[in-house]
Amino acid sequence: MTLYDAGDVIGGQLDIARQVPGKSEFDETIRYFRTRLEATGVDVRLGQEVTADDLVAAGYDEVVLATGVTPRIPELPGVDQPTVLGYLDVLRDKAPVGRRVAILGAGGIGFDVAEYLTDPGNDASHDVPEFLAGWGVDAAHETRGGLSKPTRAVSPREVTLLQRKTTKVGAGLGKTTGWIHRTELKHRGVTMIAGAAYDRIDAEGLHYEADGEKRHLAVDTVVLCTGQTPNRTLHDQLLGLGLTPHLIGGADIAAELDAKRAIDQGTRLAATL
Repeated sequence: MTLYDAGDVIGGQLDIARQVPGKSEFDETIRYFRTRLEATGVDVRLGQEVTADDLVAAGYDEVVLATGVTPRIPELPGVDQPTVLGYLDVLRDKAPVGRRVAILGAGGIGFDVAEYLTDPGNDASHDVPEFLAGWGVDAAHETRGGLSKPTRAVSPREVTLLQRKTTKVGAGLGKTTGWIHRTELKHRGVTMIAGAAYDRIDAEGLHYEADGEKRHLAVDTVVLCTGQTPNRTLHDQLLGLGLTPHLIGGADIAAELDAKRAIDQGTRLAATL
């Protein structure tokens, strides 16, 4: 078995997600799979982007495409401005981001980017005293109910999180954790706006309409978290060459990236081959 990856490391979207504060557990997920690949003798070829012709020439009996997703770019005047970045530019490529930021799209990725950009750098997810102080927990039980006044470091940026939907911002997040993410961003001063109709982006920032009123956000950077589409370029090319590859993960369904679903699909498919 040969595993090709155009990236320099395995993990794909997991490697990107682990950049977000509080998601460092994905380090262990990637370590586990790296170890398993070595133990099972898989030929891992990193930094290698293959073509359909390459795969056909190699004569594989089966081809599985886990090529992930491509970020969706909205049709919006000014989206090509140098102040506009995609979430991959921010999380993967560490592109410089200004102090005042507008994030378009409030799904899971939009929240991740907001948490990443507003993180004060105190790594509260690994520092228990820092975490307890931030949430107002008195571990010494010296105050009534074990509660104290939360003390938090100041966010390095002013962030506004916008979505087109008129539903509550973050309504699609996990039922048991969504409230935590919303509360965390609220503590960091993030403004959340639902029902935003984007007009344009120019040198003055983001122009949009909400509640029947035209508005303007003077920001330094606009980050696009406006969804994804399956990356099926290889799939279509292989079909044209007479092969029928298998699709799993984001290449199959791009709706809100789901590592559990992708791993489940890969496991079930492997059991049938």
